[in-house]
Amino acid sequence: MTAPTPGSSRGRMNIGEVLDLLRPDFPGITIPKIRFLEDKGLIKPDRTPSGYRKFSAEDVERLRYVLRMQRDHYLPLKVIGEHLDAIDRGLEPPPIDAVVPTVPRVALAADGLPSPESFRRSDQLRLSRRELVKIAEISEDLLDQLEQFGLISPRPGTGHYDTDCLVIAQTARELADFGFEPRHLRAFKTAADREVGLVEQVVAPHKRGRDAAAKARAEEAVSEIAALSVRLHATLVKAGLRSS
Repeated sequence: MTAPTPGSSRGRMNIGEVLDLLRPDFPGITIPKIRFLEDKGLIKPDRTPSGYRKFSAEDVERLRYVLRMQRDHYLPLKVIGEHLDAIDRGLEPPPIDAVVPTVPRVALAADGLPSPESFRRSDQLRLSRRELVKIAEISEDLLDQLEQFGLISPRPGTGHYDTDCLVIAQTARELADFGFEPRHLRAFKTAADREVGLVEQVVAPHKRGRDAAAKARAEEAVSEIAALSVRLHATLVKAGLRSS
């Protein structure tokens, strides 16, 4: 894992140019995310007299390092900050030990939306409560609230949490940075339940049949419809925000 090296560059980039550089490797990166990492003191871009951020090549490499440590090793921001501090002082960051299970990444389409394959995938990931809290970087209290509002629940009969629980927990934590509380996220769960009901209504006649091929086609249709439903929902939200 390559660490950013202290130094400086004469070239300065605006935040849009930084996004263009990072998105090929980190499709989920956003302007609010970069601002959040700046608020945490992990990057310190220069400011113009008008207050605009100007990023150096070193700033971009620090961002890459932070995002890699989060994505590949699930390190908390506090620990990543300690790594960067060591690097700034001319030291080598500590070795990264695998202290938690490696979680399979969710398959995403090129536009960042879930593909039909991601709906068909069924992994065997099982996380304890402690592991979920650690990997998702959430508090016990936040997990309690997510369970209270029906957004997360362990697998029946096992008490373990799966990949979907992890993604929901991580997303809830990131939304919390913008002021969203679990009670606000209940509306997302209600909307998702409605979409699930529509999909099941369409494929239910095929699932009830005795023909194995028909049942297989029904399962295939569920994945395709689910992916299209998410695409439609995301695009409608995007269009609505643009027109508001």
